[in-house]
Amino acid sequence: MPDPSSALITSAEALQRFSENLGSAGMVSVDTEFMRTNTYAPQLCLAQVAADGHAWCIDELAGHSTTGFWRSLAAGERLWVMHAARQDLEALLGTHEVMPGALFDTQVAAGLLGHPPQIGYANLVQEELGIQLAKAHTRADWSRRPLEPELIEYAMEDVLHLPALHERISARLEEQGREAWAAEDCAALLDPALYRTDPEQAWHRLGGITRLPPPAQARARALAAWRERRAVDRNRPRQWILADQALFALALAAPASRSALAAIDGLPPAVVRHQGDALLATLNEARASQEEPAGVAGPVDQAAVRALMKEVTVQAGSLGLAPELLATRRELTAMLRGERGLRVFSGWRQQVVGQALLERLPDAAG
Repeated sequence: MPDPSSALITSAEALQRFSENLGSAGMVSVDTEFMRTNTYAPQLCLAQVAADGHAWCIDELAGHSTTGFWRSLAAGERLWVMHAARQDLEALLGTHEVMPGALFDTQVAAGLLGHPPQIGYANLVQEELGIQLAKAHTRADWSRRPLEPELIEYAMEDVLHLPALHERISARLEEQGREAWAAEDCAALLDPALYRTDPEQAWHRLGGITRLPPPAQARARALAAWRERRAVDRNRPRQWILADQALFALALAAPASRSALAAIDGLPPAVVRHQGDALLATLNEARASQEEPAGVAGPVDQAAVRALMKEVTVQAGSLGLAPELLATRRELTAMLRGERGLRVFSGWRQQVVGQALLERLPDAAG
């Protein structure tokens, strides 16, 4: 491993030289370190890139733009190897507006070999390569400067073993005839729409919304859209703007005055003082529209969900996969509500289990 201090790129000149040295390398390993404790968007702090057995760290807080480097790295069909890439891609897209031309996510691919779907990098390296990595800095504050040498060394480890993982996992996928599955699932992560939440669709994040009465669902959906817009505008976490518990309480109680708003259990007085008028206006608009939210009206038959889940579990067991890789309970619930634009109805999942699930629907109509 390079000396940590010499592997940290902090100047535009050094970054340019690094970019030139990468040249036309067909594959690079990429990881990022970001903070999201008090912001809506991830704050990109450090990025790690490895090629040909060498790793380097790029200081994203050094005071100069690195966007040109990332655009160069993302050009063409250069393969990026990453682990659990979704949040890293969100950070890179939000900061630099770039996405790789091709992606191999070792976590996604490992899941298709029977590893737990959310397996961590260190555990995967241990299980596949027999190498034990340190976990001492998993909660580090990557925004602090200067970066200590041990932090830089820890960060470089996150990309140094990705090429070996890629080689080993790719070979095993080919043996099992699942390389196309991994390619499909990795390619799906390159859709920029995955990382941009439409405020009008923010209610999908509210677990349990379908258990509310339809009028309360409409109010919850309106409140979720308001919260999303405000979180984006202020760059603060959603829960800082309005906690889910308070949002549900508002949707159920439907207060129509400041005094009624102040009586809502779990709604902080500061929120009432500063956002009371906006909340009341949002609730009034939802009340006036009298629209029942599409796709969330009424509960579904839980026995039918269980029957579909049993089919998924049986099929997953025969493949040696975790059931949620085929379909989640939320997807099965959406299926019973008539939704068909689900991942289980496309690609390899459609062939493996999607058609069988359609045939098991209560009306068998598809």
